[in-house]
Amino acid sequence: MANLINLEQVSKSFGIKPLLDSVSLGVNEGERIGVVGLNGGGKTTMLEVLAGLEEPDSGRVSRVGGLRMAVVTQRGTLPAGASVGDVVLGPLGVAEHEWAGDARIRSVLAGIGIDRLGLDTIVDGLSGGERRRVALAAALVQELDLLVLDEPTNHLDVEGVQWLAEHLLSRRSALVVVTHDRWFLDTVATRTWEVVGGKVESYDGGYNDWIFARAERARQADAMEERRRNLARKELAWLRRGAPARTSKPRYRVEAAEALIANVPPPRDSVALASFAKRRLGRVVVELEDATLTSPDGRELVRDLTWRLGPGERIGLVGVNGSGKTTLLRTLAGEREPAAGRRIQGQTVEIGWLRQELDDLPTDMRVLEAVQDVAERITLGDKEISAGQLAERLGFTPARQRTPVGDLSGGERRRLQLTRVLMAEPNVLLLDEPTNDLDIDTLQQLEDLLDGWAGTLVVISHDRYLVERICDSTWALFGDGKLTNLPGGIDEYLRRRAAMGDGDVPSSASTVGKSVDAGTAPAAPRLDGAAERAARKELSRLERAVGKLTDREEKLHHDLAEAATDPTRLQELDAELRKVVAEREAAEEQWMELAEQLG
Repeated sequence: MANLINLEQVSKSFGIKPLLDSVSLGVNEGERIGVVGLNGGGKTTMLEVLAGLEEPDSGRVSRVGGLRMAVVTQRGTLPAGASVGDVVLGPLGVAEHEWAGDARIRSVLAGIGIDRLGLDTIVDGLSGGERRRVALAAALVQELDLLVLDEPTNHLDVEGVQWLAEHLLSRRSALVVVTHDRWFLDTVATRTWEVVGGKVESYDGGYNDWIFARAERARQADAMEERRRNLARKELAWLRRGAPARTSKPRYRVEAAEALIANVPPPRDSVALASFAKRRLGRVVVELEDATLTSPDGRELVRDLTWRLGPGERIGLVGVNGSGKTTLLRTLAGEREPAAGRRIQGQTVEIGWLRQELDDLPTDMRVLEAVQDVAERITLGDKEISAGQLAERLGFTPARQRTPVGDLSGGERRRLQLTRVLMAEPNVLLLDEPTNDLDIDTLQQLEDLLDGWAGTLVVISHDRYLVERICDSTWALFGDGKLTNLPGGIDEYLRRRAAMGDGDVPSSASTVGKSVDAGTAPAAPRLDGAAERAARKELSRLERAVGKLTDREEKLHHDLAEAATDPTRLQELDAELRKVVAEREAAEEQWMELAEQLG
């Protein structure tokens, strides 16, 4: 396998901080390398040294002759006055009929959303996210030996992230990509580089393998911080409960990992949190009744929407670009009034809203002062923590807490914004793309915090790992004016989007989740008053019953395995298992029928 780029004993510092310290590594032909690490730890610097955008302070960088390479960084600029077509297709040097007849180029334009921007659009008026997509498309349309990408999934929706992963897997070119999207990393990467302490640690495989390897390293290194060790345990517990790792691992590593997580408690006690949430929240949280939501230019986004958020609900919201996700969140927050219908808010509701913008931070304060400006101490779950402790959990060391807010990087400002939102002790949390600019360690801390947070949660995110981890239900805006529940989560959303085709809306035959637009959906009549309260009580009973039956089913499978040599016992257990499975399926069917009536 040919070597494309090689770094030998490379060092690079900014000021007194060494970002790279005698680093030696290489990129081989066809390799797909994911780069992870803390914000400010040197990932982008390493990428720029690798690509030749920055010269190392010492060491040697060598590249194979005639290397065809494209680099898309967060600092990239587009030529003033150029059109989208000039930037994306100009470097190809081909006539329109030539690129228009190339299915690969057309796929890139559609997958990145360039066709929706318009090739004649001048780049000067584009938003930051649109400019990033244009730069990304300009790299992807080329035939290359190596692609170097810095956070390419930022500003892409769930579908865009999946398309990009599939596109990169279909290419023969090598790839080096900095990303904090764990699903993307696990899908694309065949090797993971962790930039930490001026060094670059290399691991085989993607996110799953990196987590296992890092936990193994933590298990063997007595000097490793106990806080990171606990996070590794909890993260592994989630991984082992979910889909199995895609790649094979040595048996000793699996056994060590299983020993590490053997005594880990459940990451989220849903029953206890729901009880706590009900004590802090009344029956009414936030409700929209017959609401119609419109865009700033008057375009109708959602019509006749009736949606009641309950205490303790944890909802993930996905949808196509421009379908109204952020508008819906703004309406829930009370910042924007519906064009028709009404919004109702409970008396005890305290809303915490994490916006995409970073314009609500006091730049004249230091980090700790900005956090203490909201509150000195908060209660999180059953623990009381100080402003400094929460800031440290979200990645601000005691020394960094004395830094002026104006000197923080984009990722650090995002962390500070999140810390201030949590310090206000909201009982309803609205998060709009919370993973933007956060590194993986901070994402793990965020998920750990939200595991123990009681209250109602609505999150918009293209990070499917985050949505699947912290949310109990998924809802979607397909651009058809309705809000639709997806029992199958993001996988179901992607399947239905693929089945819809361009510009289509889901038909009744393909709709699995029920739209909450009760006025037009062909569902059973809605309940009200005492009947609705009774139905919701029965719904809760069925949820508990399904949980108990599922636990019993798992126990019976375990007992069957242990009774493999006892035929009589096997028959008894098998009969009981069949009965339990039938009861669980019946309870699930009743739950679905009630859920449809309640909308």
